[in-house]
Amino acid sequence: MSEPTTTAAPAGQEQLPTAGVWRQTALLMRWQLRRSLPQLPLVMVVQTLMAVATVLGYGLIAGDAGHEAGLYLATGAPAISLITIGLIMAPQWVSQARTEGSLDWMRTLPVPRVSFLLADLLLWTVMALPGLVLGVAVGAARFNVALDPAWWLVPGALLVALTSACIGYAVANLLAPPVAQVLSQVLVFVIMLFSPFSFPASRLPGWARGVHEWLPFEPMARVVRAGLCSQEAVMTARAWIVLGVWAVLAVAAASWALGRRS
Repeated sequence: MSEPTTTAAPAGQEQLPTAGVWRQTALLMRWQLRRSLPQLPLVMVVQTLMAVATVLGYGLIAGDAGHEAGLYLATGAPAISLITIGLIMAPQWVSQARTEGSLDWMRTLPVPRVSFLLADLLLWTVMALPGLVLGVAVGAARFNVALDPAWWLVPGALLVALTSACIGYAVANLLAPPVAQVLSQVLVFVIMLFSPFSFPASRLPGWARGVHEWLPFEPMARVVRAGLCSQEAVMTARAWIVLGVWAVLAVAAASWALGRRS
């Protein structure tokens, strides 16, 4: 009697159900990296230019900024760059994947939905990392801000990137591709001009301050600001709670949207 063989299915499909989440994430990340390799240099250049240009552009608007204004401008620009990873890149990439049909193919893989999120998040963070580092260095030098990184800066920044990426994922999967791209642009416009990233929340009208108390944007800005300059800025317990709740809701929404059938 011949022994049963395991060659009927491709090797990748045999390994995926028994592999760990991190191995599945690594395989998906490698696939996404190869898929986006032609665009990778251009995306990294654009992210770097955006991070540096935001710092220098805000500096031209502010002129001879004082120490507090310099602190907000130097830390607000990298925070904005970090958030745009999810709010701009996620809708664009997901919309492209939906149009070409690759997203439907990926949904057939026996892979946890969180692996899709982690793979794309890690890939986008790697692409944006040079711009983030250079933006922080340029901002500190331009506004004479002394950096004093906190130990939780890296996990806090990843939490910010994860939350924004999951929001972008949910939007891109639930809305039509053109609508998702337009909405992502509107969100970035609101964040750059009307969210307390590069200025204190006290400058907003009362109703806007009340709204931002429950939105994730101000806690995101606080994470980056307090993480980079821990001696001059603080991350309050309430800000951690608001950001944590939004992170959980965003991951759940993105996972549900990825598993949802069209």
